[in-house]
Amino acid sequence: MLYGVLEDNELKAKLKKYVFDIVGCCQEVHKEKGPELTEAVYSDCLEIAFKDANIEHIREYSFHPTFRGKTIKSRLQVDFFCKGKVFLECKAIERLSSHERMQLTNYMRNAGIRIGILYNFAPLLDECEKFYYNPDDNTIKYF
Repeated sequence: MLYGVLEDNELKAKLKKYVFDIVGCCQEVHKEKGPELTEAVYSDCLEIAFKDANIEHIREYSFHPTFRGKTIKSRLQVDFFCKGKVFLECKAIERLSSHERMQLTNYMRNAGIRIGILYNFAPLLDECEKFYYNPDDNTIKYF
C-alpha cells in the first residue's frame, strides 16, 4: 500500500465537500483553544463543536478486525467516527509522522472505511491530512 495523491479530480472534489464541516470544526477548535494542549482537551472541545454543528459522530469508536473471515478478540479504537463514513484521528504532537499516518490508515483498512482525517492540534499552525482508501486495489491516497 503506497501513499500517493488522488488524481480523480471529481472524486477528490466530492470527498473534500463531504469532510468540509468536519475539518471546519477541527479548525474552529484550534483557533479558539490555540496550540500545545493535550489531545484529550482538543477531543472534548471537538465533541462540543460536532454537537453544535449537528455532525453525527461517535467518540472513541472501537471495532474488532477480522482474520480469515473471523472476528478477532483484539480491538482497534479511533478517536472519532463521523457521519458513518469518516475516521478522524486527533493528535497533539510536535509534527505528524509516518507512525500516525500508518495508525489511521491501518484503522481504515481493517474497518473498510474509505475516508480518514489525521488532524494535529498542537503546532502553532495546525496540520490536517486527508486520506482515501480504495479497497479494490488496497491503496491509500491523499486528497
